Amino acid sequence: MTWDLSPEEHVKRDRTARLLMVVQILRANGAHGITPAEIAKRTGMAKRTVYRDLDAIQAELGIPVWSEAGRWGVDDEAFLPPLRLTLPEAMAIVLSARLLARYKDRHDPVLASAFTKLEEGLPPALRDHVERTVQDLSSRDVDPAFNRLVEDLTRAWADRRVVTFRYLPAPYGEGREPRRATVRPYLLEPSLQTHALYLIGFDEDRDAMRTFKVERMRDLSVLPRAFDPPEGDVVARLRSAWDIIADQPATEVVLRFEPAVAGRVMEATWHPTQRVTTLADGSLEWRATVAGTIEIRLWILGWGSDVEVVAPPALRADVAATLARALARYPDAEPAPAPGPTAVGTTAAGSTRAGSTRAGSTRGGAVG
Repeated sequence: MTWDLSPEEHVKRDRTARLLMVVQILRANGAHGITPAEIAKRTGMAKRTVYRDLDAIQAELGIPVWSEAGRWGVDDEAFLPPLRLTLPEAMAIVLSARLLARYKDRHDPVLASAFTKLEEGLPPALRDHVERTVQDLSSRDVDPAFNRLVEDLTRAWADRRVVTFRYLPAPYGEGREPRRATVRPYLLEPSLQTHALYLIGFDEDRDAMRTFKVERMRDLSVLPRAFDPPEGDVVARLRSAWDIIADQPATEVVLRFEPAVAGRVMEATWHPTQRVTTLADGSLEWRATVAGTIEIRLWILGWGSDVEVVAPPALRADVAATLARALARYPDAEPAPAPGPTAVGTTAAGSTRAGSTRAGSTRGGAVG
């Protein structure tokens, strides 16, 4: 890994960040304190390292630390008052914590540290809720290699450094081999639908914007070569994406929803470009222009028989063939009465995302 900082400076910076993270955990647990074993679980550190850090917090940072009956804490009077938030701002923090808890399928010590710091500005009831969320995150498995990969990508993104990595093909792809990619990182974007993280950037080998699933990256290196900021707003380019993939051709999708689910469809803005028309029989004609059909396809399938693809023809044929294959798996099944409306809002096909109810596909990032 090539950086402007020396190896000694990197070690010092990482150690300082680690000590401050432990301080925040101690403060969040107040007079009740916390055991070194619990700190180790939350941070992903060894318990022996936690004990060394507890000594260093007092000796090097000058922060008073107490220990009683195996539990440790800090003197809260040694700190400035916490950030004061309005109640709506505090609620936004709580909702963000809950959303990330649902998105993350593994423990991220950095995320836990961030929310531990934000807890300090919350009213007691909301602070306790965020703390329980942090504890829930801490109970999940830690993936040190993935966390380090995200940290390196974040630094490269912040410093505008080119990265190179070996990229594995999608597991459902046939005949594709891993390739070495050289990319200018423009954005890291999470997907609630896939529980994955994606890098959006300029692929120098393909001479185009591409989307890469971080979980499929290997042997990442940050090059000393810097790049200029991208032209235009990269986040705005995601407007055309159904979830993450925005580097596919713009495609108009036209759907017809049954009257039984019309109300459910109308409750949400599934895509910024959607246009909905109520037809004479109570059904809905739904239109949107999205970047390709890879991601929206799964959402459509989640509505079952309550939706019909009108356009484009290729998507209509694909969905019809998929449903026919699904039906063929049940040759001996007795015909069942027509079910009620499909509860898409509670299935994988209808997950929410930051103020809308858009959903993505488990195939996200395949175009990298």
